[in-house]
This record gives sequence, C-alpha cells and structure tokens, in this order.
Amino acid sequence: MFDRTHTVTDSPYGPLTLVATGGRLSGLYMEGQRHRPPQETFGEPDPAPFARVREQLEEYFAGERTGFDLPLALNGTDFQRTVWNALLEIPYGETVSYGRLAARIGRPSAARAVGLANGKNPIGIIVPCHRVVGATGALTGYGGGLPRKRRLLTFEQAGIMTS
Repeated sequence: MFDRTHTVTDSPYGPLTLVATGGRLSGLYMEGQRHRPPQETFGEPDPAPFARVREQLEEYFAGERTGFDLPLALNGTDFQRTVWNALLEIPYGETVSYGRLAARIGRPSAARAVGLANGKNPIGIIVPCHRVVGATGALTGYGGGLPRKRRLLTFEQAGIMTS
C-alpha cells in the first residue's frame, strides 16, 4: 500500500480535504460529502505534496483555469474508473446526461450504473462529476449536495458567457 497524506484547503464551496496516495491526488472531499471515507484513512497531515493542486484549484475558482493538469490516482473498479475518465472529457461549462455518458463509454443501457459510479467519484471538482445531469437537464444527486452542484455549474457557465 502506498503512503497516504492529506491536507485541508479553503474554497468558495467550503473546506476541501485533499488526499494523496503515492504522491498522486486520490481524493478531494467536501465537508458533509456522501461516500466520504473515514478521516483515519486519509493518512498523515502534510500540506507539502499539495502545492500544485492548491495552485490549480485557486486558478479554477478565480475563473482563470478550465481544466486541471495533475497526476491522479483513481482508485475504484474498472467500470468506475471508465466512468471517471469519461467525466474528464466533459468540457468546462457543459453538462451531459447520465444516459449520454453511458452511451459514450459504450454501455448505453447502464445509465443507473453510471450514476452510481458518478456518485462515488473520489476526486470531486477536478474530476467533474457535477457536470452530469438528468435526462431532462434537471439537477440530480451530487455527493457534495445539490446546492454546491448548482453553484459549480452556474460558476462555470458564467465563466463561459464572460469570455
């Protein structure tokens, strides 16, 4: 097992807990997030490995960055990793339905399974699970809570309209 470390950083969406496994970002958890692992699994506190993550998050929240360039450790099943990697392909400020995401990964009848995998995304914001919506465009579940999802989508869409 790789060494794990963590730190907490402030954001406009509340404190974010960043977790690294073997030097790669393996978690970004919001306060009160559903499916958040127990704190004791995050390893020792150490802010040093997270300087680049913090810098890119600050740029994102300032509206200066639309994508992230960080080494990630996506730890999950093969199906979950497939879904999470597909999330990385959703452009900034855009949304996609669970059904369309299922079709993109070659599993058109797996919208519910895609939704479950999306909900267990361990690296929120950076792996943009907030960009997935219901078939009608309605906001549906989000591990960080629907108010945060709405704020993130509004923030990104406003950034596109002003650029």
